[in-house]
Amino acid sequence: MEWIYLGLAAVFEVMFAMSMKYSEGFTKLIPTIVTVCGVIGGITFLTLALKTLPVSVAYPIWTAVGTLGTVILGYFLLGESMSVLKIASALAIVAGITGLKISGG
Repeated sequence: MEWIYLGLAAVFEVMFAMSMKYSEGFTKLIPTIVTVCGVIGGITFLTLALKTLPVSVAYPIWTAVGTLGTVILGYFLLGESMSVLKIASALAIVAGITGLKISGG
């Protein structure tokens, strides 16, 4: 169940990051509300996951999935650039998280 909680926390993290952009500095009501819900949901589910998962694995996974999801959605929804360096950097994040999980998570 803890991995489901962590997955939900990551989804809320991406929702938080993307809605923050759409809120335009908290000047748009609905995206601002979504941002607040994303923060609350992300922290809530991360806290539930941390009841049993090691923080040295769960927190980096949460932030990495949030980062990767935001990079991907930024490209598709916001028209942000996608370069070879960005892709390589994203793959480095995945490699680092995989290493943390293999090392004892």
